[in-house]
Amino acid sequence: MSEATIWQPRSAWAGLAAPGRHGRQAAEPGDEAGVRLSLREGIGLATLIAAEGQEAALARTLSRSFGLPLPETGTAHFAGERGLVWSAPGQWLAVAGTREGLHGLATALRGLAAVSDQSDGRALLRVSGRSARAALAKGVAVDLHPRAFRAGRSAVTSIAHIGAQIWQRDEAPTYEIAVARSFAGSFWSWLAHAAVEFGYAVESGAGP
Repeated sequence: MSEATIWQPRSAWAGLAAPGRHGRQAAEPGDEAGVRLSLREGIGLATLIAAEGQEAALARTLSRSFGLPLPETGTAHFAGERGLVWSAPGQWLAVAGTREGLHGLATALRGLAAVSDQSDGRALLRVSGRSARAALAKGVAVDLHPRAFRAGRSAVTSIAHIGAQIWQRDEAPTYEIAVARSFAGSFWSWLAHAAVEFGYAVESGAGP
């Protein structure tokens, strides 16, 4: 009698991103990589689509239960790892540091919004470091200059012809990018090539 197969979760970045230093190596001890790529694993993601005529009520409920205001067009609001990111008119992406962090959201928003779990459907990556903006500017189809895109801004755009959602977490700058899981390989291939001249470090795990 054959043994039952036990399925194990597989990272969207498995087989693509090897932790460690890549590309241009340190010129001297202690020289940091120009780009840091943090693989965001175990993150909770869900799309919210407001029911007709319920956006104001949705905003009140989210403020009360999620602790964040509903972002206006092209913006994102975060408190630690919990956040809301504008996605389209009447649509937002809810983010939590763990999948459990979104439990109960669909129940709380019943009648106010359609809630669709995206935790397994998207691959999420954090990009930071002194050369993060320069690396991303090679393929991101929006102006990332601080006068146009600062902390708290978000965009639904394309990166190297791949549909993506990007938001800026702080002025360091630190960005987070979500792509469809099926495009993780193509996106990683582009990003690794874009960052190689600056030297990049890959970090596994959710990170702070």
